[in-house]
Amino acid sequence: MSGRQVRSLKVNQKTTLSPHMIRIQLQGSALKDFPLDSEGGYVKLLFPHPDTLEGNEESKPRMRSYTVRAFDSSALTLDLDFVVHGDNGPASAWALSCQLGDEISIIGPGAVKLPDFSSDWFCLVGDMTALPALSVIVERLPETAKGYLVLELLSEADKPVFNLPKGMDLVCVINPDQESINRLLADKVLSLPWLEGRGFIWSACEMNSMRPLREYFLREKKVSKDQIYISSYWKIGVSDEGHKLAKKQEASLS
Repeated sequence: MSGRQVRSLKVNQKTTLSPHMIRIQLQGSALKDFPLDSEGGYVKLLFPHPDTLEGNEESKPRMRSYTVRAFDSSALTLDLDFVVHGDNGPASAWALSCQLGDEISIIGPGAVKLPDFSSDWFCLVGDMTALPALSVIVERLPETAKGYLVLELLSEADKPVFNLPKGMDLVCVINPDQESINRLLADKVLSLPWLEGRGFIWSACEMNSMRPLREYFLREKKVSKDQIYISSYWKIGVSDEGHKLAKKQEASLS
């Protein structure tokens, strides 16, 4: 992550994009030196730890990573999209309850992970947590792009409207129960015809869905490391901190 500067911002707009997605626009003079072309990168939002609210000032804030959907250097605004399906996490709870003018602190941005747009074709895969990053990628695809955009959505009503190149197929998997381990997303990807040429794979989803996809792309299809970005953004049944630990453990075994 480029720098650890803490920026204090305020909620400027709040927009419901779909039944399970909210866009929150943050604004503030602290963004005057925020890097351009940061869309697709991430920032960390700082949420007070419950112990802090109870008077223990030594408790560190809980950090949650969110993709930069848009940055306006003139208006000094930053758009972040939140998946909301209950208030069981600090970020989701905040996104649901925050009001215009509320303050929030951020750190970042972190690195932008984009495909090699000169690739012959693309396989873009993600659940709703990856939608902001995938939206940024789709907006930058060349008009001649071909391949697949495969999305796992909580409901049909969450299906976003994309201006996809004619050669890109949108494939949606509807899974209202994303708290149970499943292979719905992976099985859909594995069922799609593999295209000829140098494909770029960009995939981000829940950890248990990510594993069979990684196995398929790297072991079976022998995709080279420079033609793939694959990551888990969360893990069923654990906190963000637990997911980070699981990623470290998984990396040590690979």
